[in-house]
Amino acid sequence: MKIRFFTPLLAFLAAACSPPGMLSALDAASGGGRGVARIATAVPFGEHGQTLDVWSPDTPPGPHPVVIFFYGGGWVKGTRQDYAFAARAFASRGFTVVVPDYRKVPGVRFPVFLQDSADAVKWTRDNVARFGGDRGRIALAGHSAGAYAVAMLTLDKRWLTDAGVDPEIIKAAVGLCGPYDFYPFTGRAIAALGAWPRPRETQPIAFARADAPPMLLVTGTKDTTVRPKNAINLARALKALGAPVVLRNYEGLDHEDVAMALSKPFRSKGSVLADSVAFIDAALARHVSPPAKKGAMDRATGR
Repeated sequence: MKIRFFTPLLAFLAAACSPPGMLSALDAASGGGRGVARIATAVPFGEHGQTLDVWSPDTPPGPHPVVIFFYGGGWVKGTRQDYAFAARAFASRGFTVVVPDYRKVPGVRFPVFLQDSADAVKWTRDNVARFGGDRGRIALAGHSAGAYAVAMLTLDKRWLTDAGVDPEIIKAAVGLCGPYDFYPFTGRAIAALGAWPRPRETQPIAFARADAPPMLLVTGTKDTTVRPKNAINLARALKALGAPVVLRNYEGLDHEDVAMALSKPFRSKGSVLADSVAFIDAALARHVSPPAKKGAMDRATGR
């Protein structure tokens, strides 16, 4: 496929519709999957039928640093398959990537989607070594509602603790266009979080702490879906406490642009992937495990 020829048309279609599934298809067609593989599909975790996929680079057996990627969709939509482009992006940079599904509105309300996300971290801790991942180097990343899960799991220790996971397992976090300071609720947040009797407990900014792991908060100046003030306010709160935080506000990018910039056809929109990877790499540099034995990796993946 001659991407150079089709790029204007693909860009027009993606800008007009921008469904994550289309973005994943465009990413695959442009070679976004080169050098990576989905090594496990629809793996069950938790107690409510949740499933996840695992992606890996086609490089020596590792252990590779791990990114757990939580997708967005306003707590009402999205699937792990639709966000294959994000998994491929991080896997192509040397990460073992876990992409979990989670239950959504209207079937559930806060905090169920956080509990599902915490269960995905627990599964990763217990199982990722079988897939070439290093459980000692786990980072969280997510977009929109997925970035909300990232922030809550990173800052409010109770969700991982309740799942039986030491919160210290999270070594870095990247939130792309996430809602972190959005009470009073509007729009989809009313259905997702409005029934909780103590609304401040739903806000990531309420749990800013000095001992938080390094966090990269990304937004775009033209994001009208989740206003940049969310990232700006959380970054300011963390910085005031002395926590390690970096704020990136990409000029001219909107909510969808930031996600699209992870995919191979649209990386020229902004350096979102490169900046995210550099940030995670720096945060994980102190946590390196010895190489895995190739035979163990082959048995886990069926290679």
